[in-house]
Amino acid sequence: MTSGIAAEDWIAHHARFMPQAPAAHDLASDRRFTYAAFDDRIGRAARWLKTAFGVRQGDRVAVLSMNDTDVFELQFACRRLGAIFLPLNWRLAVPELEFICKDATPGVLIFGDEFADAAAQIARLAGVPHSANLANGKPSAYEAGLAAATGDLSPPVMDLDDTWTIMYTSGTTGRPKGAQITYRMCTFNAIQCAMTVGLTAQSKNLVFLPTFHTGGLNVYANPTFHTGGCNVVMRSFDPAMFLRLLTDKQLHLTHLLGVPTNFLMLAQEPGFASADLSHIVCIGVGGAAAPLALIEEYGRKGIMLQQGWGMTETGPLGLMLSGDQALAKVGSSGLPPLYVRLKICDPEGNEVPRGQTGELMIKGPTVMPGYWNRPEANRAAFTDGWLHTGDAARQDEDGYYYIVDRWKDMFISGGENVYPAEVENVIYQLDGVLENAVVGVPHQKWGEVGRAYVVLKPGANLDDEAVLQHCGSQLARYKVPKEVRFLDELPHNATGKVLKHQLPRT
Repeated sequence: MTSGIAAEDWIAHHARFMPQAPAAHDLASDRRFTYAAFDDRIGRAARWLKTAFGVRQGDRVAVLSMNDTDVFELQFACRRLGAIFLPLNWRLAVPELEFICKDATPGVLIFGDEFADAAAQIARLAGVPHSANLANGKPSAYEAGLAAATGDLSPPVMDLDDTWTIMYTSGTTGRPKGAQITYRMCTFNAIQCAMTVGLTAQSKNLVFLPTFHTGGLNVYANPTFHTGGCNVVMRSFDPAMFLRLLTDKQLHLTHLLGVPTNFLMLAQEPGFASADLSHIVCIGVGGAAAPLALIEEYGRKGIMLQQGWGMTETGPLGLMLSGDQALAKVGSSGLPPLYVRLKICDPEGNEVPRGQTGELMIKGPTVMPGYWNRPEANRAAFTDGWLHTGDAARQDEDGYYYIVDRWKDMFISGGENVYPAEVENVIYQLDGVLENAVVGVPHQKWGEVGRAYVVLKPGANLDDEAVLQHCGSQLARYKVPKEVRFLDELPHNATGKVLKHQLPRT
């Protein structure tokens, strides 16, 4: 059953309404596109995909590329064909990408030149019939295809409930699953992002999280296109360049979203202490709970890090903390946007009283209809239309939500629940700590106890005793880690999220 409401082409609309307004700026190649130019390239990309590779409505188009304005062109070209955009995680190994392509069966694989070898292997192993390269504006099959594309194209009418994108989850606990992202999800997410962080046609958003990830694609890149603003695309994250871009008054960025690691690294850059970021409307932080010490450090500079929460499966925006509450409600992920419904439940599915911790459940037009080819996973993911988020959360007396931790990251020590994020926040209070992660490890007496993995700032001389003493002064005894291990760095995924499953538990 469909909604009967057509999914509109945002770029085509803005190209008619304000053709000379800036749409995209690719920093690596310094290519800049108005909405009219962007619209033309998207139309040519759609005609190329159709004539060169026979892409039709419902076919999947896989893209393996670093951040590039070409990636957005291909996404919107899929809309004009009724095809499904399939962004691939370039951090994954060839066997992992082979699995994804066998699962999604794309008809064509478009790849950046730096991934040519991997793309050839994937296409051969997964049986992808066609492939072509793009090269960040340099000579390539993509540019040649756009230049040669001719003729008219009549885009099919797409329903809001049709799938626009399949985005595969990281697969940290098993095989990746492809979340089906519909036009409805993208449209309502764009509306809600605009409402919560003030996106307008004058906004300029910095895209630096990978565009194969929902944070790079949908917060706030697609919402910026929806409002008619401009996306500035950074090929990959570099902290020194990041600081230069944020402080560039001529570039005049207004919006960006990163993960806590991005802002921890930014704070270590020379010049950060004196950096003027007052022109930025919203600096969002998501992907993981931001350490309270980090939010407070930025707050002392007058920079409000607005904590948010979301998942690939939720569009992603599910919670956002307003700028005027960023310090008053420090540590909170805020309130749900207008069209999102939330509840917090115990393991039996009963709503818990306010103040108690349970699993966060979500319902609304930004929630996915299900995973691609995964009927069993879909049955497990939903209860009466509510999506299980897998996040442990609580509400305060004012109704603000706090993401306590991943539900699965919680461990039980001596019969008491321990949420590692709470312990990590305490460790972050120590001046010499750059990053840390706490995990539960087996213990003969207590069942499980905490182990803290700590990365120190250059020149810091903290030892394990100092960390444990500090925790002991701030936490109940059962929450204090029994062991501290120092590492040169923590394992991260492409967005900077710590991969706890890669930390030793023995």
